Amino acid sequence: MNFTTKLRKSAEKNNSIVCLGMDPVIEKIPFEEKNNGKKIIKFYGDIIEAVAGNVSAVKPNYAFFAQYGFPGLRALKKVIGISRKKKLPVILDAKRGDIGKSSEAYAREVFDFWKADAVTVSPYMGTDSVEPFISRCSSGKGVYVLVRTSNTGASDLQEIISTNGKKMLIKVAEKVVEWHKDGVGAVVGATNPEELKNISEFFSSAKKSVPLLIPGVGSQGGSAKEVAAILKNIGDIKIHRINSSSGINYAYKKNETNDYAGAAARAVKELNEEITL
Repeated sequence: MNFTTKLRKSAEKNNSIVCLGMDPVIEKIPFEEKNNGKKIIKFYGDIIEAVAGNVSAVKPNYAFFAQYGFPGLRALKKVIGISRKKKLPVILDAKRGDIGKSSEAYAREVFDFWKADAVTVSPYMGTDSVEPFISRCSSGKGVYVLVRTSNTGASDLQEIISTNGKKMLIKVAEKVVEWHKDGVGAVVGATNPEELKNISEFFSSAKKSVPLLIPGVGSQGGSAKEVAAILKNIGDIKIHRINSSSGINYAYKKNETNDYAGAAARAVKELNEEITL
């Protein structure tokens, strides 16, 4: 099954395009456990169990797991396994991208060792840096190219005007179209709805089915309702994913309860109600 079909089927099965981002912060996990790895596994195991029927992808952030060394990395392996058993597409947020041979090694790591279904990649080293990942699309994998990110410093490079008068992010979007095959997607943040709309329309006008991974909803200020309205007007909303990490992971804080899994499930329910597939 190709990656875009996998996304669509998952959305139809669970009536959702919500992606559960996973950004473990040990200090925010509300129970005692000396082993960081075990603590992360229990936390996300419980949350995945609570939300699995109402989300349609997971996005573990590699750096948040790796910061805890081998216990964190072992936890990442376990959490990916739990997600796969629940038939949830796994998008490893690793933001890889290096010279060709290094990228080939990273692609083997992501897809062969971690068993991810898709990965985020940085395009700024050019075609040879993304090709080893994109070549895996032929075997059903997915690649999300960073086009417009949701962080505050995104404009430093992404909004630079090139010699032909286009923003750098549009040049990257054009490269996504050039590199396109089934499974090649784009990361476009929710924090700038106008740019999200323009990029979505650009892909649609190029007659390319480009799955979007949309971070920035919730704590970063993006509106799931606004994002969904844009996507519904452009094409098949079921291939896209609206990601929420801390808004789901640590919803228990907002609800003033230690029932972190129940609070996560309620946060997912609220997101789905905002999006209304």
